[in-house]
Amino acid sequence: MELKFVLFFVVNSTMILGRPRHRWEDNIKLYIQEVGCGRVDWIELAQDMDRWRTIVNAVMNLRFP
Repeated sequence: MELKFVLFFVVNSTMILGRPRHRWEDNIKLYIQEVGCGRVDWIELAQDMDRWRTIVNAVMNLRFP
């Protein structure tokens, strides 16, 4: 009787297995930290086009020399 209960037991859970997914926002924060601008808010940084362009170019130079 107990074995049958174990075989047909259904777990009602919404837990996703595996590692958490990366969002594109997480990747942007990671790239900014790699360049050396660790505690900068990336949204404010993106509003200043000249600073954003220098950061993007620095990241691109790190990724693809």
